[in-house]
Amino acid sequence: MKISMNWLKAYTDISCDTSTFVEKMTMSGSNVEGIEVLGEEISGVVVGRIIKIEEHPNADKLVVTQVDIGEEVIQIVTGAKNIAEEDLIPIALPGALLADDLKIKKGKLRGVESNGMMCSIEELGLEVSAFLEAPENGIYIFEEEYELGMDVKPLFGLNDTVVEFEITSNRPDCFSVIGLAREASAVFNEEFRYPETEYEVVADKDDKQISVEVLAEDLCPRFVTKIITDVVIETSPRWLQKRLRSVGIKPINNLVDITNFIMVEMGQPMHAYDLDTLVDKKIIVRRALDEESMTTLDGEERELDSSMLMIADGSGVIGIAGIMGGENSKIQDNTTTILLEAANFKAASIRKTSKKIGLRTDASTKFEKKLDPNNTIFAMERACQLITVLGAGKVLDSTIDIDAKTRIPNEVSYNSERINKLLGTDIAEKEMVRFFRRLEFKVDEDEKIVTVPTFRGDIEGEADLAEEVARLYGYDRLPTTLDTGTPTVGKKSFEQKMEDLTRRTMEDASMCEAMVYSFESPKSFDKLGLADDSIIRKVATIDNPLGEDFSIMRRSTMNGILGALSTNYANRNENVRLYEIGTIYQPESLPLEKLPEESKKLTIGMYGDCDFFFIKGVVESLFDTMNFLDDIEFDPDIKLSFLHPGRKAKILLEAKEIGYIGEVHPTVTENYDIEEKVYVAVLDMDNMINKASLDHKYTTVPKYPAVNRDLAMLVKDDILVGEIKKIIKMRGGKLLENIALFDVYKGSQIKEGYKSVAYALSFRAVDHTLKEKEIGKTMKKILSGLETELGATLR
Repeated sequence: MKISMNWLKAYTDISCDTSTFVEKMTMSGSNVEGIEVLGEEISGVVVGRIIKIEEHPNADKLVVTQVDIGEEVIQIVTGAKNIAEEDLIPIALPGALLADDLKIKKGKLRGVESNGMMCSIEELGLEVSAFLEAPENGIYIFEEEYELGMDVKPLFGLNDTVVEFEITSNRPDCFSVIGLAREASAVFNEEFRYPETEYEVVADKDDKQISVEVLAEDLCPRFVTKIITDVVIETSPRWLQKRLRSVGIKPINNLVDITNFIMVEMGQPMHAYDLDTLVDKKIIVRRALDEESMTTLDGEERELDSSMLMIADGSGVIGIAGIMGGENSKIQDNTTTILLEAANFKAASIRKTSKKIGLRTDASTKFEKKLDPNNTIFAMERACQLITVLGAGKVLDSTIDIDAKTRIPNEVSYNSERINKLLGTDIAEKEMVRFFRRLEFKVDEDEKIVTVPTFRGDIEGEADLAEEVARLYGYDRLPTTLDTGTPTVGKKSFEQKMEDLTRRTMEDASMCEAMVYSFESPKSFDKLGLADDSIIRKVATIDNPLGEDFSIMRRSTMNGILGALSTNYANRNENVRLYEIGTIYQPESLPLEKLPEESKKLTIGMYGDCDFFFIKGVVESLFDTMNFLDDIEFDPDIKLSFLHPGRKAKILLEAKEIGYIGEVHPTVTENYDIEEKVYVAVLDMDNMINKASLDHKYTTVPKYPAVNRDLAMLVKDDILVGEIKKIIKMRGGKLLENIALFDVYKGSQIKEGYKSVAYALSFRAVDHTLKEKEIGKTMKKILSGLETELGATLR
């Protein structure tokens, strides 16, 4: 929010310098983002009158002028074409500084002495478009009389400082000059003066009445209108133009300038309609119809829908509420009667509509801040007062005020002892009361109740009152105190510890964490080769996406990790190993009736110097760290189209599926422009965390020796080594300490359809040295199980 200091000082007397003002306002909670001193670079430019113009003796395109600057008459040579004798113009004297670091010096032009320069608007660092009376590429000529020799900067509003505030969303009252002036008066303990709102009204002799109907009261808490007759559209007075220019608003005409002035001064957007264009002389505030459209003041046709709030007359839409009026009811040069509107609209509705139609205006920006509905009447009275004072029209005596949802002042009780305890201060109650009254709060000292004005909707409880006391007392004056409450010790939850453990395990395996978006493109389904009826295609869509690439909520993490690998491959990174701990979103039904179920997944992806057994080893290492490796099985019976048909497996934890592992299908890697074998694993973090344990059992170093035996057998090709290991472990009993596969062989010496598998077995007893009889008995049980269940034979 930019504010002119000259404008602010019209309502409160701030006598300190700008740096002190900025410091104290910032310390009170109104943070200052920047300061701009208007015309800081301009100096030595005064008002002068041309008293004589003569031809240049040595140049056809130059003239020699005599200019009266009050104390003396100086000679200036110029090539300006738009000047005449008696013109009052800005004169840059020798030594003057102009825009773009231009310094004026005495000199001669074609042999004739020149002691200064006549100035255009641009040379003063201003824009021609902001001064309706300024000629393009010509000397600026004053339309009013001014004292000769006076500094021109005040005449152009260049004797001002503009301060830019960062206004927080909970203080919509400060999105106005009045609000910030009121705040400054409280901070500096100065009197605050509201602007004049008294004006004369005239009786309606021509029956220029209009009806207003609010059909969407939930979106329009208040709607106020006045009728202005005998409208005169002309240029605004200079003071009004300077006020608007100081905050970067271009003056247009008196009516437009008044509504813009009110929006900045009062923080209340207003709109004017040509009354004679309103069909049936009625205003209807309603939701738009689906597929309805209108042309706004910027000449663009806007498509509307039933979620948007419209202003309509008897024939159709004439404006998008709180955003922009329509072309069909705009003020023309021949307009004689206007309907002036000051309304309050639901902030969320304005924000959504503005975003949908792609149109954000100064008005919509204000309405998005949850304005005070009671400010509409105040703003209307101020606008009517300006219209009357400036002679822009006559105000009829009737007012339409539809107040659908009255906002009443909030009453908050206070206790000075509690406030002091909260702040760690010893402020007298009388001083607190003075602070409240400086903020225009009414205080009942007997009942200990503060009545908060409606423009301060952020004050809801005693803690808010304590904050007001603190900032007016001065944050820098608050003492440093120790917390007297019971200290709390923060710690991570078990789930967070398991996630940290997972990250450490992955990074120990030389893996890097990938950060992947939860929003994806529906094109990813085809890239993964998913069937049309795949459950992964049943996703929640985003109503208002950033674009097609972020239009759905992912149901699988596979596209994200493959996309990250693809980016690395495109950048010629070798041996890439990535992991991600992220969320997938599983809707119960479509269209959505409730929020999708969220599930956290660990996704691993790699290419380069790795293979299926490497990624399997990484996964098993994580299971071992979480203390449930012995409960894990790998089952090749899994159907996933994006995995290689012969190199994939689902992962079972106590017979329950918790993920899958495998090589990515070559067609899919081609779709992601990766010319390497890619290996992936996806694990359900929730199920793993539920089973995980941080408890570790430690055993003493064995006293008795281990006995090793090798076991080589012939089995069919389709028998998995995991099945063999499972039987050996079950039959080996307590004596079996370790199993290690050390050879798988197929060749000319092995029968077709069979393979040779060899294991190293280690046996040990904790309380004695094993005897050959015990080992033989255990080996016999193992061989019997393998033969019975798998048809294995010793080799």
